[in-house]
Amino acid sequence: HTQKYEIETILNTREEKITELEKQILNVNITIHKLKQEVDATEAECDRLQDVDKQLSRSNEVNEEHTQERAVLREDLNKAGDFMVDLEEKVHKANSTSVTLLNKVKDSEREIDTLKDYIYELKSKVAIYIPVREDPIDKKLAEYINNYPDRSRLKIMFMRESSGIYQFGSRKIYVRVEKDRIIIRVGGGYLTIDEFLDIYTPIEIDRIDRKSTSKKVIEKVAIQRTLIGRELREESPIRSPGKKARRKSPKKSPVKQG
Repeated sequence: HTQKYEIETILNTREEKITELEKQILNVNITIHKLKQEVDATEAECDRLQDVDKQLSRSNEVNEEHTQERAVLREDLNKAGDFMVDLEEKVHKANSTSVTLLNKVKDSEREIDTLKDYIYELKSKVAIYIPVREDPIDKKLAEYINNYPDRSRLKIMFMRESSGIYQFGSRKIYVRVEKDRIIIRVGGGYLTIDEFLDIYTPIEIDRIDRKSTSKKVIEKVAIQRTLIGRELREESPIRSPGKKARRKSPKKSPVKQG
């Protein structure tokens, strides 16, 4: 029995040791698992740090590129500033030139106005139509005629009969002024003087030409009739050729002898 007890005691002791060793192994496994987790976390952190380092390197490269770009932009800005300064100087010179040219243009306009006045004065001195002073319509018509650009076209003249009434060729017309424009009544409506001249000047010229032609024809016919009548008289059998008509001598009254 003593040996059995000793053996059981040894076995129990060994079992306790085994249990304790198992606990220790379990604790070691737990520690190893934790360490593995920490190692994995550390590796992940290392990978993250490597990524961060790569990003930092890329950021540094980008910063360097940006620095170079900023330097280029700064140089461009300096050039643009110099260009703006030159442009402002050119604009200032252009403005000065514009002011000078504007003054010259104004002087030229004044000279043109002076020349126009002089030309108008010359035209008034050689006026082809002298208006009635007290008649505003006649004055306006005279101004139009005397300032007409192509006087050779004014082949039919306006003959004043009374205020607003004129003879234009073969027709009597009625003239008035509206809003500083000359208006001529034709039929039931009105025409401006330009429209009237364009329409009725050729008509009146044609009428004058026809009258002139008719007159020439009549004169020609009269001349021909005269010539024919003379020839007929000369060839008449009543008058013998070569003999001239004798004039009857006046009878002498008998003289009484004393």
